[in-house]
Amino acid sequence: MANMIWMEGITQTFHLEGMDLPVLKQIDLSIEDGEYVAIMGASGSGKSTLMNIIGCLDRPTSGLYILDGRDLTTLDDDELADIRNQYIGFVFQQFNLLPRLSALENVMLPMIYAAVPRAARLSAAAESLTKVGLSDRLKSRPSQLSGGQQQRVAIARALVNHPALVLADEPTGALDSKTSHEIMDLLTALNQQGTTIAIVTHDATVAAQTKRVIHMQDGVILEVEK
Repeated sequence: MANMIWMEGITQTFHLEGMDLPVLKQIDLSIEDGEYVAIMGASGSGKSTLMNIIGCLDRPTSGLYILDGRDLTTLDDDELADIRNQYIGFVFQQFNLLPRLSALENVMLPMIYAAVPRAARLSAAAESLTKVGLSDRLKSRPSQLSGGQQQRVAIARALVNHPALVLADEPTGALDSKTSHEIMDLLTALNQQGTTIAIVTHDATVAAQTKRVIHMQDGVILEVEK
């Protein structure tokens, strides 16, 4: 299989009050096209910082990052924004839905940024919500939905531009155990359909449902379990 993600010598150092704080230290990482991986670690291990770099939300201090054959270390902010929109779907712990918009309108947002015509946006958003089991809640606002339903809307939004890679940051962290299982089953099904998925989590139960677990501590990768 080809590599979706290739990282070599990735470092991230933050400058705080005149001091250098190394957060990532010479990270080497590869994730294959179609893989389903978890990145595990305690708070402060560097896992969220690594996720932000993978998702082009932040730039590394140094190192090489190749996504789907493209070297991202040379791109400017606008080019990185295009990569985010074209290649990557995001799922967050707190859902990050806009409260005044319906489920359908929330899912349409990434397509607005991609300049997709309105009729195509409506059709694709409805199809994406149907895929996550919410065909009957298109007009519901987030306040009218349960936590699990809100996370399904967030997953539908992440998928609507058909990204090659989905990044999920503690996707079950705000959910009860039954709903967490449902969301993980949904992510597993999406991976079986060919989507590359990387989940950041501190929950061993969540990590156990993926096919490979990358353990982090103090800014380095300790071990990789298969």
